[in-house]
Amino acid sequence: MSIVFVILILAGAALVLVAAVVALRAYLRFRRARAALQNDLTEEVARLSERTGELEESITALEARAQRLPVQISELQQSLATLQVLTEALATSLRQAQRVLSYSALKTLSAARGADLLRPGPAPKNSQRTG
Repeated sequence: MSIVFVILILAGAALVLVAAVVALRAYLRFRRARAALQNDLTEEVARLSERTGELEESITALEARAQRLPVQISELQQSLATLQVLTEALATSLRQAQRVLSYSALKTLSAARGADLLRPGPAPKNSQRTG
């Protein structure tokens, strides 16, 4: 009977040894995975830190641009008002020029027709006068 106990003890010891080896391998895999995860997390945190710095710089630049916007909008409104006044003045000048040109064209046309009527014989085909 003592041999049965010895065999059972040796079998139990072998099982404990196998379980210990399995546990040791699992622990080593866990450590490798934890080290890899810690390394990846450290790199990711460093990248996020860089991105955060870039975002802060961008936000600062946007704030500076936003502060200049009211001044630029005011200048743009002034420029638009000036442009509107100049456009109205140009439109008025162009209307006046059209009136002068149409009056001048009527005068020239009337003078040319009158001269054609007073001229004896047929009028030349290419007699366009400008003046």
